[in-house]
Amino acid sequence: MKPMVPYARQSIDESDIAAVEAALRSDWLTQGPAGPAFEEALCRLCDAKHAVAVCNATSALHIACLAAGLGPGDWLWTCPNTFVASANCARYCGANVDFVDMDPHTWCLDAGALEAKLAAASASGKLPKVVIPVAFGGRSCDMRKVKELSERFGFVVIEDASHAVGALHAGRPVGCGDCAHMTVFSFHPVKIVTTGEGGAVLTNDAAYHERLTRLRSHGIVRDAGKCELGDVGPWYFEMQELGFNYRMTDLQAALGSSQLARLGGFLERRRFLAGRYAHLLAQLPLTLPCASAESAWHLYVVRLSLPHIPRSHREVFERLRSANIGVNLHYIPVHLHPYYRRLGFAPGDFPNAEQYYREAISLPMFAGLRDADQERVADELRKAVA
Repeated sequence: MKPMVPYARQSIDESDIAAVEAALRSDWLTQGPAGPAFEEALCRLCDAKHAVAVCNATSALHIACLAAGLGPGDWLWTCPNTFVASANCARYCGANVDFVDMDPHTWCLDAGALEAKLAAASASGKLPKVVIPVAFGGRSCDMRKVKELSERFGFVVIEDASHAVGALHAGRPVGCGDCAHMTVFSFHPVKIVTTGEGGAVLTNDAAYHERLTRLRSHGIVRDAGKCELGDVGPWYFEMQELGFNYRMTDLQAALGSSQLARLGGFLERRRFLAGRYAHLLAQLPLTLPCASAESAWHLYVVRLSLPHIPRSHREVFERLRSANIGVNLHYIPVHLHPYYRRLGFAPGDFPNAEQYYREAISLPMFAGLRDADQERVADELRKAVA
């Protein structure tokens, strides 16, 4: 049996190892200079004013929602074609969740459907406080339209760009803040760059930045000028609200800075592989992802043209797994999970996402994927759909 080709894998080289070693040999393992250096590197990459690095992207979504003022009785809307964290962050705040169906062509949130749903919600007085569009697979949805709608209907935009570090939208870096009040990135090992685990919130709003920073570290303030009880003494700090221990360590941040220095090479390779997949799979009964020079290509998902394939979705998936091709499925529509069904959602609520789920398979995509292994993936897929 040939070795497994994983669907994703981190790329760690000697420069990354040296960066972590240097952090280990320094005076700081956490709350030292590596964290701010990583945040500054993210700001330079994205042309953003502020970045707050945290322990994972789920915590980033959580504190972004809190900074936006989301709470009990409020509504958050997101796309069902995402990981559960994009919706769960609302529940952590005691808020309600609803979904906007995906665009059947881009597989991201459908901005036209969002507009129609907002108009109906405005009439019933149930507008969302927060909307989380998801940059699925490495590309943003129509964020300019989302921004226009946010200005018209008064909601906060938090882009879940966990898949899109290094991507562009309309020629500008994802995370720049042109169309979103806050942007969240993930640095999990399967993502484009990694800190082991990790995430960040980027924003251009100083008030959001101040609250995000406070929420990240127990709700504590140390600046005497911002302490409610004033300058009590050099030892003094005060907890001003209920925060969390969501900090990123210096070890993680050092790895992140090293990885960001390699991002250009990662993106170049991913874009090359995406173009090569399009060529290798062109004649198969598949729907391929929309070509985009701006995508970061975190994922390469294909959809099976099931009427033209003699096997079921599951059979194709299992044949690939049995051939040691580590395919995956992104995503099970969030509203179909038992937790969300118990909140009242049901099959048929978001038909585009559900049809996509019946057809989608994520193929291996990572910077270290070798040409020969990619050809093997294509060959096994060809046999599976024949």
